[in-house]
Amino acid sequence: MLELIISIIFIISLGGVLFILAKKIPVLNTLPQKGSTGIKKHKIILDVENWAKSILLALEKKIWLHKLLSWVKIMTLKLETRIDHLLHKLRKKAQEVDKELKKKSK
Repeated sequence: MLELIISIIFIISLGGVLFILAKKIPVLNTLPQKGSTGIKKHKIILDVENWAKSILLALEKKIWLHKLLSWVKIMTLKLETRIDHLLHKLRKKAQEVDKELKKKSK
């Protein structure tokens, strides 16, 4: 007797689920197939996703390393230019000193 009652409740519940599902099938067919939801449409979520993608892309392409090496190269060239100017000044002074010594020795 108890099994009969449980079976009837199960069949009625299964029928109710099938009835609700049959009414919702047209609505379910209109949903996008890819599974995107409405929350991704918000600007804040899109901004965060784009920011994360740009950071991952920068890390993947090693853009930060490129920028660091470019900066080091520029600083090296600037330092090399300054050293070159100092060397030219020293050589010019050395030539002047040589000229003065030659004048004094004559």
